This record gives sequence, structure tokens and C-alpha cells, in this order.
Amino acid sequence: MPMTEIATQLVLVFGVLATLFVGPGIAIAFLLARKKRRRAQRRSPIGIDLLRSPGHTVREQLEEASTDLMSDVLLLCVIPMVALSIFLAQAQVRGLAGMSRLAPLYVAFVVAFIAWTVRKLVKAGEQLDHLRAGFDAELAVGQELDQLMLSGARVFHDFPAEGFNIDHIVISSQGVFAVETKGYTKPGDISGKEAARVLFDGKVLKFPTWTTSEPIEQAERQAQWLSKWASSATGEKVLAWPVVALPGWFVERTGRSLVRVYSGRALGSLLNSGSGEAVSPQAMQRIAHQVEQRCRTVVPTYRRDLEKK
Repeated sequence: MPMTEIATQLVLVFGVLATLFVGPGIAIAFLLARKKRRRAQRRSPIGIDLLRSPGHTVREQLEEASTDLMSDVLLLCVIPMVALSIFLAQAQVRGLAGMSRLAPLYVAFVVAFIAWTVRKLVKAGEQLDHLRAGFDAELAVGQELDQLMLSGARVFHDFPAEGFNIDHIVISSQGVFAVETKGYTKPGDISGKEAARVLFDGKVLKFPTWTTSEPIEQAERQAQWLSKWASSATGEKVLAWPVVALPGWFVERTGRSLVRVYSGRALGSLLNSGSGEAVSPQAMQRIAHQVEQRCRTVVPTYRRDLEKK
């Protein structure tokens, strides 16, 4: 292929890309510069980091997954259009007959890209459904637990531990509780009360169509870690009790266990369960102080944007 034809092809390719992306790029750059100038004259009214809210980590994962999904949808729209534009631009120079041998390559590329992207979108959709169910569950449980503050308890959410999070921590005179929330969806092919019933025999959770012990084991591990950490942080023995919350499910207990399993609404009776260990007001304050320091990690949105300048 002569150098002049190669140069022409390159000009066409870059011309197509410039036509598609230069305009949006200039607009985005202008808007960002304008935003930076406007915020240079302002400062955030919130000077401290905020406490983590229920489902804080899940919400961040949900936002990230949604952004990735929208990016994949955008690419699914743009890439085939770019390929077609480049093909037609080259055909104007070489003629359709000259592009006939390359046409199958363009088609194969576009088909492969669409298949790969659709596969990603299917997986992303499933992940979003899972995250949404989990976020709704954590938000519902968090709101129920917050009511315990009327009884003098201190409630914290999405406590960052070492490589994992404890969904909720309740500190009260009746005990310290590490609450693990599970947003399990209900089967659509079973109706009535049986579709929402889960049996807990002290070891495993028996749902209508499946059985698992993972939440029980997870709650035990997290409570043990919290006991060890809080004891070290306060300098006195702290015993945290494991709790599993299953919002939307009716829990029927058929066996005894150190792990307490509740439906979402039943969490109001957590402090009356008699499963905790009494905590003095002074110890409550010390434990709550240490937990709060670790949970106060959320930078206010406006201040975070200013710090990115």
C-alpha cells in the first residue's frame, strides 16, 4: 500500500474519532474548569468526617457497579458506530470493492465485541440485583436498630474491621451486639407464609428451597473479632454477642445457639433477649468512643470535591 494511501487512511480514522469525541471532550473540560473556578471561592460548612450510614460499603459498590454498567452500555453504542464510520470512510477512498476483503474482519470484530459486552451486562445486572437486595436489607435493619437509641443504646453502622465490615454494632447496658444482615430474596414459585419462613435449628438456617450455615459462622467470627478488638482498645474485657438479621423473613427457632437470629421487625426486642452481658455506663462510653473513631470516615461530599482540586 503506497504511503500516500496509508496517510489518507490514518487521516480518515483520526477524523472520524475526532468528529465523535472532540466535541464532548471540549464540553466536559469546560464544565470541569467552570466548576473548579466556582468552588475555589467556597469552602465546605462541614469540617469533620461523618459516621458511616447503614449499607455504606454496599452503596459504594452499588454506585461503582452502576457506573461500570453505564460505561459498558455507552461502549456498546459507540464502538459499532465507530467501526462502521471508519469502514465507510475507508470505502470512500478505496472503494467498496477494495474493502470487500476487510468487511468480514469488521463484522467479526463488532459481533465479538457485542457478544462480550452483552455477557458483561448480564453479569453486571445480576450483581446489581444482589447489591440492591443487600442494600435494602441493611437500610431496613439499620432503621430498626436506630430505634434502640431511644432506650439508651448506641448504634453504629458498617464498622470497618480488618478486611471485612460488621454491618451494625449495638452498644447498650444489656450487652454489645455484632449484627450481620443478610438480604436474601424470597422464591417466586412459593406463595403464602411458607415462602417467607426460615427455620433455625441452632446450627443452620433452613430456607424454603435451600439451607446454609454461612451467616451463623460469619456472625460468630465477627463477634469474636469485635470482642478481641474492643477489649484491646478499651483495656478491659468486652464480650460481643453475634446476631443475624433476616429482614422480611419469619424466623422460627427450633434449637439453641449463642447466635441470635431475628427478622427485621423483631430487632426491637434485641435488648430484652437476655443473651447479652451487662455493661456499665462508663464501659459503654469507652466502647462507643473507640467504635465511633473507627466509623467516622466519611468525608462530606462537598469537601471531598474541593480536596480533589
